Amino acid sequence: MTADLAGLIERAGATTDERELAELRAVAEEEVDAAVRSDDFRVRALGYRALGVLDFRQKTELLGIGLEDPSPACRGAALISLELLSRDHPREVNAVRPLLHTIANADDNATVRRLALFCLKNGSPGRDTLVLLDHLSSDDEDAEIAALAGRVVSELKKRAREAEKRGSKPRKIR
Repeated sequence: MTADLAGLIERAGATTDERELAELRAVAEEEVDAAVRSDDFRVRALGYRALGVLDFRQKTELLGIGLEDPSPACRGAALISLELLSRDHPREVNAVRPLLHTIANADDNATVRRLALFCLKNGSPGRDTLVLLDHLSSDDEDAEIAALAGRVVSELKKRAREAEKRGSKPRKIR
């Protein structure tokens, strides 16, 4: 199972053809469902990774499960897929924003925390997110996380100002 799924992920990562990607999704659907429910964290991580690479937008609820997985590898794979799926629209990030806040602020694994920050950059510039990122950029013990939080909050504030100029009013930033 995992070799087949890994091969499908590799093919999906190499294609730009939407029709081929849809065919790969159809072939992989049952394998992805089984993988994310596996007892083996390596298989679960592969399943969560497949969600993003195969552009499985209809299975984003599985990413929420992955974000709460006890394995940092699974949480990381789910975050990578979330980042991929949210590049064009903040919907996926906004749906799990409170969980991303918790991960970015308090996860035991620094890499997982950084991945959560990368996901937050694709979300809407909500006040709660901006406050958290400001706090992390000035107070976090990990210099890499503090620097990344600073870059993400700057990008979100810039995007909010641009949206305000265009007339599509995001929530007010103070």
